[in-house]
Amino acid sequence: MGLAAHEEGVSRDTVKNSTAPCLAVLGTASEVGKSITTAALCRIFANMGKRVAPFKAQNMSNNSGVTPEGGEMGRAQIVQAEAARVSPHVDMNPILLKPSSDIGSQIVLRGEVYGNCKARVYHKEKKFFFEAACRSLDRLRRKYDLIVMEGAGSCAEVNLAAHDIVNFRMAEYADAPVILVADIHRGGVFAQCVGTLACLPQDRQDKIMGIVINRFRGDPGLFEDGVRWIEARTGKPVLGVVPWYRNIRIEAEDSVVIENPVDPPTPKTDESTVAIIRLPHISNFSDFDPLFRAKDLDVSFLEKVRDLSCYSAVILPGSKNTRSDLKWLIDSGWTEALTSYRKRAGYLLGICGGYQMMGHEIQDPEGLEGNPGTTMGLRFLPVKTTLVSPKITTRTWFCREGAKGEGYEIHMGKSVLTGGQPLFEILSRNGRACHDSDGCVSSDGHVFGTYLHGFFDNPEILRQWFSAIGVKRCVVDERSGLGFRDQQYELLARHFLKHLKLDPMGIEL
Repeated sequence: MGLAAHEEGVSRDTVKNSTAPCLAVLGTASEVGKSITTAALCRIFANMGKRVAPFKAQNMSNNSGVTPEGGEMGRAQIVQAEAARVSPHVDMNPILLKPSSDIGSQIVLRGEVYGNCKARVYHKEKKFFFEAACRSLDRLRRKYDLIVMEGAGSCAEVNLAAHDIVNFRMAEYADAPVILVADIHRGGVFAQCVGTLACLPQDRQDKIMGIVINRFRGDPGLFEDGVRWIEARTGKPVLGVVPWYRNIRIEAEDSVVIENPVDPPTPKTDESTVAIIRLPHISNFSDFDPLFRAKDLDVSFLEKVRDLSCYSAVILPGSKNTRSDLKWLIDSGWTEALTSYRKRAGYLLGICGGYQMMGHEIQDPEGLEGNPGTTMGLRFLPVKTTLVSPKITTRTWFCREGAKGEGYEIHMGKSVLTGGQPLFEILSRNGRACHDSDGCVSSDGHVFGTYLHGFFDNPEILRQWFSAIGVKRCVVDERSGLGFRDQQYELLARHFLKHLKLDPMGIEL
């Protein structure tokens, strides 16, 4: 597929024609706080009256969302756009890589599926993708006052430097000063800072205008000697030592946050508990944030097979490779545990890929998830699914028992009910009114399935589900998903603003 098919005929722009300044947030490693720092800066500068947009040229994540126009992009940039108080747009994350195996990913280019390929093939086409990312950045620079750019992983991976389109290469294209984020919590922060600079050529060292030390436990004043040492050894000012926080809840970017802890102790039978099966290719785990906020509800991610009888409900989440994860359920012994739970009248919920798994079969005639063929499902719902392209990506308004809500759909499959009842009435997709239905409820009302993500963000819908599964003691957070998140962005901005020096960043305040 040619670049023009995704670029709407826009001619090649240059930095000279793009006036908004850029600020790049790069890191010493993965999970050091680049996304959080970017979100904080977006809200800080938005509070100062600037029209701010986030930007990440390339993101690798199965946690994605849908823009108002129906394009798919990484959740991290949607979070950052919300923090900036602007509508998310695919130009903010022009390239999204959704891993479907250890060596391959689905490529989403400007909100649409471009194709599936292995890493080696993708690297050969980096010039193509870099130019696409540059054009997205140029468009943003014409629309906004400031762009806060986020890098990926470590900005000093010597073996990957030739293929880099998201760290220094993009910062150089944008002529953006660089903030280097290091994480003191994981240890070795001095080596992180000094080692990162030592791995960079001089011209890239010169682009770093300061260092942020993230996740410091205790009084930052006790780290003054450390700050002086880092500044002396690197020649770079430390722009701030940001303390660890516990009272701020920002949506996580990557599934690493659910890898530890997994498989906690078995809860007591008198507790209200929900188990989420931690699939190998789990996606859109942000669906469960409202469950974690509910008072008196215990939520656990489970990977190892166990008896499920003590759980109020069990959830099969979304998956980037439904057929592969269904095979994992079978091979690992989970199907027996789930079937036993179902026979004991347990409550089950399947979301997107999890919904497909709960049906009778998944047909894949195009080989979208491996070799063409049919995989037998768990048979918990009277549903038959066919995986077909193109991918469906919509912002969806829905209704259930008089309660309205908003969610989003991201799936390459169509499911047909052979029994049961639809779960939701669909009111509109991507702003267009429609009369449709989604999902399925079993005849006994114990098994639910839906393609909708984010429906728990609507308090009344969550309250309905708690009532359906017999959970009565849990208190639902009455704030909508966005309402809650907006309060958290404000707390995050105040936290960072208290500990950051903004003047050296070179942004006109």
